[in-house]
Amino acid sequence: QVQLVESGGGLVQAGGSLRLSCAASVSRSTIKTMAWYRQAPGKQRELVASITSDGSTNYADSVKGRFTCSRDNSKNTVSLQMNSLKPEDTAVYFCYAIISPLEQPYTFQYWGQGTQVTVSS
Repeated sequence: QVQLVESGGGLVQAGGSLRLSCAASVSRSTIKTMAWYRQAPGKQRELVASITSDGSTNYADSVKGRFTCSRDNSKNTVSLQMNSLKPEDTAVYFCYAIISPLEQPYTFQYWGQGTQVTVSS
């Protein structure tokens, strides 16, 4: 059974920083891409940042230069360092992972439960 558990959300003033973390509990599997998505009230869920197993990252244009996504493959964790936060960054942030059972050609997608980030102006 795979679980993704996020932590680190909260309330911060505009211009401040927060760091989100996500720990994946897996066994006999390989974690491929990990990512952070967010969903604001009344809006669709959108990709914030993703990172492959070899460390290649991709960011939404709206967060480039402000957010940094990193992962620790030895601990099955992914983090999102968010700096210079803006009120428009307010959303529920979800951890996401693509996981492949060992020696199997298929993958599964998993989501965390989400963590609220609120940026006040």
